[in-house]
Amino acid sequence: MKIIIADDHAVVRSGFMHILNFQRDMEVVATAADGLEAYDLVAKHKPDVLLMDLSMPPGESGLIATGKINEDFPDTKIVILTMYDDEEYLFHVLKNGASGYVLKNSPDEELFAAIRTVYDGGTYIQPSMATSLVREFVKKDGDEVETDPFKILSKREIEVLPLVAKGYGNKEIAEKLYISVKTVEAHKAKLMEKLNLKSKPELVEYALKKKFLNF
Repeated sequence: MKIIIADDHAVVRSGFMHILNFQRDMEVVATAADGLEAYDLVAKHKPDVLLMDLSMPPGESGLIATGKINEDFPDTKIVILTMYDDEEYLFHVLKNGASGYVLKNSPDEELFAAIRTVYDGGTYIQPSMATSLVREFVKKDGDEVETDPFKILSKREIEVLPLVAKGYGNKEIAEKLYISVKTVEAHKAKLMEKLNLKSKPELVEYALKKKFLNF
């Protein structure tokens, strides 16, 4: 299996490359420091599996890059490798096309199992988080599961949210995402409506709470 590792810490990339290359059926062909570099390397190497960190400041986050890579290179299976034990991130990365979700503090054997599972066409979820995923879709005693508005944001709205929170203007956001200024304005309006926010300070506070400004 050809594998690419995307993580903003060089020591982490080196460590995972070392343990994976010791597996007889795995080979790390490249490493990336952020989502944009990961996209370019996937385009170049066409790996079987991409290990993607969620948080890679100051470059493009793994959450955003996952959707783009899955859309353009569906044959590359994506395993999210993260420190976030958070069902909201789990929900969104699966929605954006990831096939696996593993915490960085997991045993090596769990990572190997995740890679082999997604390579064979399956989905691998950190066992400790599987209950959260089930709870998301199952109704108990006929009651509706409480809906977090974050979970109904579109992929483009998730891209716009951190850029607005970081202070980028409409024109700058439009240039970064290759969309029109009017489209940016429409996405911002939808964001505020869906999240029930009234001002930019509230949006910044929300982004901090959801860890978007740590990306």
